[in-house]
Amino acid sequence: MRWVRSRGQGNWGSGAWSLGDALIIDLCKVDRWLVGSMAGRSTSAVEAMATVKGGRVAVIGASGYGGLQTIRLLQGHPGLSVSFLGGERSAGQRWSSVCSFLPLPDDPKVESADPDRIAACSDFAVLSLPNGLACQLTPQLLERGVRVVDLSADFRYRSLEQWLQVYAKEAGSLNRQDAELCSSAVYGLPEWNGPAIADAKLVAAPGCFPTASLMPLLPFLKQGLIETSGIIIDAKTGTSGGGRLPKEAMLLAEASESIAPYGVIGHRHTSEIEQMAMEVAGQDIRLQFTPHLVPMVRGLLSTVYARLRDPGLTAEDCTTVLEAIYRHHPCVQVLPVGTYPATKWARHTNRALLSVQVDTRTGQLVLMSAIDNLIKGQAGQGVQCLNLMAGLAPETGLPLQSFYP
Repeated sequence: MRWVRSRGQGNWGSGAWSLGDALIIDLCKVDRWLVGSMAGRSTSAVEAMATVKGGRVAVIGASGYGGLQTIRLLQGHPGLSVSFLGGERSAGQRWSSVCSFLPLPDDPKVESADPDRIAACSDFAVLSLPNGLACQLTPQLLERGVRVVDLSADFRYRSLEQWLQVYAKEAGSLNRQDAELCSSAVYGLPEWNGPAIADAKLVAAPGCFPTASLMPLLPFLKQGLIETSGIIIDAKTGTSGGGRLPKEAMLLAEASESIAPYGVIGHRHTSEIEQMAMEVAGQDIRLQFTPHLVPMVRGLLSTVYARLRDPGLTAEDCTTVLEAIYRHHPCVQVLPVGTYPATKWARHTNRALLSVQVDTRTGQLVLMSAIDNLIKGQAGQGVQCLNLMAGLAPETGLPLQSFYP
């Protein structure tokens, strides 16, 4: 796979577009922005690996869902390989005794997360740890030259003060003094922060709900096509989003044959979504976000409602906006008008499936997005960031087609 620096040629025939010259000019600006954001590279995946120190990856929190998905995705990867397995409760055990269903060459031992040991055998570290733990290990890894992708929420906020407020439970047992590190961490949404991720020492991978919600929403905020007030996000996820540790609400008897909202007011991902939305829109945004637990293992569907500034825009017009933004991003698929994404279509893939509809009666824009919460919503996006950091095309080694049904 090669990076393409030149602009793609879109089909802008007079019969296919009805928004007027002003919006067409805006979309041309988007295209120029996209070309810059891709930070063109001209080497193949294998060639690129020869230009960097190495592609050795430590996976910390290896036996959790995020760690397991990361290890699975790195098996057979052409440029990255697992060099260290870190764990707490499983430290000292052979991998086969921890996860016999995912065999690894030479059956390595799971080790405690010792920074010196990790630095001796790894160029990168993926931290799949509970909130409040990654921030204790990350500074030590960075000091030793290990570049970090954190799958937890510890570095997603630019402001440490905001993190302390949102994650007050975890913050109560910590004495974090790493405000500068928080502000320098790069938010790991590759389609929007690709060049910064490529150069980053520390990447904070987004949460699954923010990923699914921001992907369809950001293009319309960037182009100023929707009102910034009154945005509503209704999202539904499977039980694996709660992690591997047992929780009462995730028991089969509790979750099966039922659907229920949770975190209705003040869910932690609300402010994370708002932070990225404000950066793209360039103004303050307050939105409503409600997640729901549905009786399936994996998958996430997000439906976003926003009011169009121009009620004359059609679903075809808005689909063209999405296509213009994501035309160079193979991990995103924009569906035709009238085709709405299903979580099963994205399962076990790193692809985000996007669709749009317009209610001309109310002037409301309806955006839909389906992802696999453990792949594009977590580990796959982490590997996508690793690819960029290693000088590879972002989709390298990642599954983009599901096995259906």
